[in-house]
Amino acid sequence: MPIRLVIIDGHTLTRYGLRELIAQHADMEIVAECRSAAEAPAAIAATKPDVVTIDSTLPDGDGLQLAKEIRDRYPHLGIVMLTSLGEDDVLFRALETGVSAFVAKTAPVEETIAAIRHASVAAASFTASGLAKALARRQTAQDRLALSPREAEVLRLLHDGLTTPMIAQKMYISQSTAKTYVARLYEKLGASNRAQALMTAVHYGLIRYEANPASLPASRPVSPRAAQPGLRTTVPPHRAAS
Repeated sequence: MPIRLVIIDGHTLTRYGLRELIAQHADMEIVAECRSAAEAPAAIAATKPDVVTIDSTLPDGDGLQLAKEIRDRYPHLGIVMLTSLGEDDVLFRALETGVSAFVAKTAPVEETIAAIRHASVAAASFTASGLAKALARRQTAQDRLALSPREAEVLRLLHDGLTTPMIAQKMYISQSTAKTYVARLYEKLGASNRAQALMTAVHYGLIRYEANPASLPASRPVSPRAAQPGLRTTVPPHRAAS
C-alpha cells in the first residue's frame, strides 16, 4: 500500500513541485491538497492519510500551531514540517510541537522523500538535518547566559505572567530584591521589558514556546547518532529544552 499523503501549503508552486516529486515514487500518493489551515481538518478526516506535510507559514495561520492541533487529534499521524525559515528556534518549536520531521524548502529532494517515509513509520519520533549543530549552538548560548537558580525561577514566574510584587510574594523575598532579580535578568538577556526578555529566553531555549509543556509528547526516541554534528538526528523534546 502506498503512503497516503495530504499537502497543506499556501504556495501553488510548492504544491506543484511536491506533486511532481511524489509522482516519481510508486510508494507514495497524494490524496488531498489544502491551501490553508482552515481546509486541513476536513481533508484529513475525509482521506485518513498516513502523512501530512505542512508549510510553517500558511496564509490564514501558523503552520506550527496547526501541526500541534493535528498532533493532539491524531497521535499516530506522520507530520512533516516544510519551512523557508532557518532559525534554530523554529526548529526547536517544531520539535516541541510533536512533528515527525522538519525539512527546509531548500533541502535536497531526497531529504524530503526520506522525511515523508520516516514520518509514515515513526510518527512519534523527530528527525531533522543539522539538529545536532543547532543543539550545540543552543547549549553554547545557555552557557554564556548562565542564569543563577534564582534568576531562572524569576524567568519562569515572568513567563507565568506574575508581576514583580507577586514574584516577591511567591519567592518569599522583598519587592526591592525581586526588582533587583528582574533587572539583573533583563540585563543578561539584553532586554528592556518582559516581552523582550521572554522572546530572548524562548530563542535560546531557556523557556519553552508552548505555555503548557504537559500537552507535549511524554517521550520520543533518541538516536545514538544524536551527538554527531551534521547527521540527521532524533531526540526527545526535553533534551532540546534543557
